[in-house]
Amino acid sequence: MKKVVACVVSVHAGSNEDLSKEEHATIQVGLDGVVGDRHQSYERSAWKGDKQPQGTIRRNERQWSAVSVEELAEIQDAMDLTEPLTATCLGANLCLTGLRELSRLPKGTLLKFPSGAELLVEEFNPPCHDMGKKLASTYTTRSGDALSSTAFSKAAKHNRGVVGVVEVAGTINAGDEVSVEIYATPAWLVRSPD
Repeated sequence: MKKVVACVVSVHAGSNEDLSKEEHATIQVGLDGVVGDRHQSYERSAWKGDKQPQGTIRRNERQWSAVSVEELAEIQDAMDLTEPLTATCLGANLCLTGLRELSRLPKGTLLKFPSGAELLVEEFNPPCHDMGKKLASTYTTRSGDALSSTAFSKAAKHNRGVVGVVEVAGTINAGDEVSVEIYATPAWLVRSPD
């Protein structure tokens, strides 16, 4: 397993109607997710286009979400925004730096924090249309052109961040160093050609 060290820039939690989350100095994570967050639960309802029919109660593989400073800058540039794109407005729980390709972390990657908390990456977090509409109504472009409701989906197609589950409960602080153990298929599991 390859290890990388990153840093927590900010932590967020909340259940605002506009999809944003408040920034905090510290968040608590339990085995059911980020304490006080709209996604805190062991289960969730499937949405249209999900793996199961809409409305099906399923395991919540989206207990937390993370973005990186580096990928936010790429999205901001692609959208030609005058204001910085932040983890707060995107509703992410963690904003990290030192992971230029956070969105490409494979399922099974572990994020380990000084408190002992561990987060397990489940999947890439695709950009949603509701967030695109919100950003189009809030942000302006440097060129002065109106921002379309699909601009976010196009700009964040490959760099929206990741979601996952809590593997070990604990505390996560802004400024924490995070050890990232990138998942790799164990050698004993790889079959050699016969």
